[in-house]
Amino acid sequence: MEIDAREVRAGEDLDWPRLVAWLRDRLPACGIPGLDVREDPRVAQFPGGHSNLTYLVGFGDAEIVVRRPPFGPVAPTAHDMAREYRWLSAMHRVFPLAPRPYLLCDDPAVIGSVFYAMERRRGTVVRAEEPPELASPAIRGRVSEAMIDTLADLHAIDVAASGLSPLGRPPGFVERQVRGWSERWMRSKTTPLAEMDALSEWLREHLPPDPPTPSVVHGDFKLDNVMLDAADLGRIVAVFDWEMSALGDPLVDLGILLTYWAPTAPPEQRDALTTVTHRSGYLTRDELLERYAARSRRDVSNIRYYEIFAVFKIAVVIQQIYYRYVRGQTTDARFASFGARVDYLARHAAHLAEHA
Repeated sequence: MEIDAREVRAGEDLDWPRLVAWLRDRLPACGIPGLDVREDPRVAQFPGGHSNLTYLVGFGDAEIVVRRPPFGPVAPTAHDMAREYRWLSAMHRVFPLAPRPYLLCDDPAVIGSVFYAMERRRGTVVRAEEPPELASPAIRGRVSEAMIDTLADLHAIDVAASGLSPLGRPPGFVERQVRGWSERWMRSKTTPLAEMDALSEWLREHLPPDPPTPSVVHGDFKLDNVMLDAADLGRIVAVFDWEMSALGDPLVDLGILLTYWAPTAPPEQRDALTTVTHRSGYLTRDELLERYAARSRRDVSNIRYYEIFAVFKIAVVIQQIYYRYVRGQTTDARFASFGARVDYLARHAAHLAEHA
């Protein structure tokens, strides 16, 4: 179903009067159709997600999405809204599925953090529960094809010709990724976990060479970060969450997609980090690989390395959330079981590495 926002009262979570005043002063210069800042705004929060917070602010016929980091202390370099805004500003010009960003506020005094405002896209986002209209093997197959084709098309963008080169430093990208996520693991560790330490070492020892030409790497390409056309579910209308985007090895994205395509939780657990793509009609891992290789003409023979890195990275992301929960920096009850999820992922990645 189309993503809905839950109503929030002015003053809940955010300093809404300050946010609305800031938007009123600046949005008219953005040329947004249907915008009328003289009207009282409609405010709501989008559900779902475990990290950044997303709100909806309506002025007249225009709807503005506001995105900010989670409340409380966060890991260094995480939840960089200014970086995501810069990437969206560049990508929207060359990749229409990237929503248009309107404004960046780098003054934490306004709502307590850096935030940005962007356009709202309408459609269907698939999370832990599959909408009834998607419960058809034929439609699931079309969604699968749209996902892998969109990823290949993103990776086909000519970085130099599109003026994207200043956004990143491609040489050594995978090595920096492994080092960075290993350091995040060490900073967020709550109990010893030998598998994670061993995986960090294995990833460093088996680093792949840089690709011949760099690509745009989304960094978190998965089903619930895309929006499907509600009238034609086999068509993608938006790609969200560009916070971890970079220039580098595109197979990092493919590894992430394949990892999230399969269950990343024990069978008895169902939440927003689980998947629906094991159901009949969705392309299998091997079918996704074959279609990506054919469309991109890339060598995917070493994809197992990227899948192992993806599992390691997801485990660290979940551990960072769990660390905040253990330290009392968030009280969200959903996070209480995240330590067990990290253990599960670590064992899974260790098994993959053992047989790689």
